[in-house]
Amino acid sequence: MRVLVTGYGGFLGSAICRQLIQQGHQVRGLARSEYPDMQKLGVQTIQADIADAAACDTACRGCDVIVHTAAKAGVWGRWEDYYRTNTQATIQLLDSAVRSQVHALVYTSSPSVTFAGEHQSGVDESAPYPSKWLCHYPHTKALAEQAVTAAAKNDKLHTCSLRPHLIWGAGDPHLIPRVIQRARSGRLRRVGSGENLIDVVHVENAARAHVLAVQRLAAGDSQLNGQSLFITDAKPIACWQWIALILQTAGLPVPTRSISYQAAYRLGAVLESVFRLARSSQEPPMTRFVAAQLALDHYFNIEKARRLLGYQPEGDMKQKLERCADWLQQLAKQ
Repeated sequence: MRVLVTGYGGFLGSAICRQLIQQGHQVRGLARSEYPDMQKLGVQTIQADIADAAACDTACRGCDVIVHTAAKAGVWGRWEDYYRTNTQATIQLLDSAVRSQVHALVYTSSPSVTFAGEHQSGVDESAPYPSKWLCHYPHTKALAEQAVTAAAKNDKLHTCSLRPHLIWGAGDPHLIPRVIQRARSGRLRRVGSGENLIDVVHVENAARAHVLAVQRLAAGDSQLNGQSLFITDAKPIACWQWIALILQTAGLPVPTRSISYQAAYRLGAVLESVFRLARSSQEPPMTRFVAAQLALDHYFNIEKARRLLGYQPEGDMKQKLERCADWLQQLAKQ
């Protein structure tokens, strides 16, 4: 099978490519940068912006399935930038896929597309999209997810959306380095009690879910077509316990200072206003979205993924953290 992976050089995208290649599939990658390590593995690469329509047409041509992981992540920035990369580029890719007669598309969404600033305690895919958004990333991802779902209705393209939550593992360029950097700089605080439960997903589990979706959609699975699925390790953990495990494995002390959720949320609102008025591209040290994510439950029911994908998370969290120890300790020294 010929599979196009957008954002193929990213943390999740590269893991998906490796698993696809191990299974004997031909992989083509589309990204703005070059990734020589992926080329050595056999990925046929195209260097271009996902928002470039001509590049999308070229990348889709001759492919059977697309895995669309490319996105603009983060909690701060201009609406135009998020909308262009996350929403418009996805719609454009769907159009290119249809023109190129690609059979299926697997979209990497996010559980935050259902986050309305309240506890998400074991919620499933019946949770609605919110009417108000705390930042542009989940809003533009939700709009893209809706386009992916709508595309499944015209019988020209089979689609599904996967919502992996807090992807982690050695080489993670976002979540874990951010925690360690804040701890080292003295800017990390526990928000609220820290006992709120969260879900995480190891990158290999998240990648395997995508590969399973590729296989199911390529085989014409009508039950999966048009569906959205939460993907986690299915082992909720207290937020501060998770952060403490990361820091302890990295050889760093766990901060003892804390701030109430209400105070952190108000601080985030003030800082957002100040940074917006200043037209600053720098992310504020606290935002409403970050405060809510640190203080509220966000764990999910993955029975639908088990049923439709045959997905079963593998591995023990503490063992996987121990295997990351050298990498974490190197991060802590940087």
